[in-house]
Amino acid sequence: MEPQIVEMRSLPDGNAGGTWSAALEAGKVLYFPSLAFEPLTQEFMLFTPGIRDPKSRNISLDANDKLKGATGEPDTVLALAAMMARFRQQADGLLATLFPAYAGKLKRGPVSFRPAQVENRVQSWRADDRRLHIDAFPSRPNRGERLLRVFSNVNPEGVPRVWRVGQPFEQVAERFLPRLPRYSPMKAKALQLLRVTKSLRSEYDHLMLQLHDAMKSDPDYQENAPQQRIDFPAGSTWVCVSDQTSHAAMSGQYLLELTVQLAPSEQVDVESSPLAILSRMTGKMLV
Repeated sequence: MEPQIVEMRSLPDGNAGGTWSAALEAGKVLYFPSLAFEPLTQEFMLFTPGIRDPKSRNISLDANDKLKGATGEPDTVLALAAMMARFRQQADGLLATLFPAYAGKLKRGPVSFRPAQVENRVQSWRADDRRLHIDAFPSRPNRGERLLRVFSNVNPEGVPRVWRVGQPFEQVAERFLPRLPRYSPMKAKALQLLRVTKSLRSEYDHLMLQLHDAMKSDPDYQENAPQQRIDFPAGSTWVCVSDQTSHAAMSGQYLLELTVQLAPSEQVDVESSPLAILSRMTGKMLV
């Protein structure tokens, strides 16, 4: 399998934006082993699993800077929100440097802080991100918008974040697409009326959810599909489009992550998006 991880020892100069957008839009992971987000001394008190509300999967700071999923005294919650906002600012700066062609086109999204130890979490197979998958969300149809994510391992004890990175998206789709159940417009409308989904689930969203589930529920695929393991050390940062990059988070603790969205029509190569790939493979308009 062609390597899916591009290691970058320094930030590119201003003339390399096209190179890195092409790699990103092909589903590759851009990995910066020495690009760290540095918590302030007083912020290390925030690095405890107990800061997460047990009812929430992660702590999130939404696009309007509202913090969700955290517990603690008001001062602690304010300090956590400030740290996450500072990470957003730095991650936004990284994206602006890497992808100048996206300027003014990225939709602001949430920052999450993940203090849980990945390998000890008990989850259903569908929610278990230790299984290779592409990201798709049951309740939030996005009609092809890209999920561009910046991750930073901020573990204060030097523990790596271990990932598996799988095949290019088109190869995943070639394997699973023929076995996926058909889209039902009536079911999609019913889900919207019942408020199971926040908007109408398109055929694209249906296929992406089914791909996500088919990958995770196939033990042979999880074990034997072409894949690479990478240990992201503490103090490293990586970037990918998680709706296209086949990935699994195997272990680690304490992660900061920014998500922004990009319309597929605003990509440098509009034909490389999952929407374009699935449209070609099915021979139909999916949104």
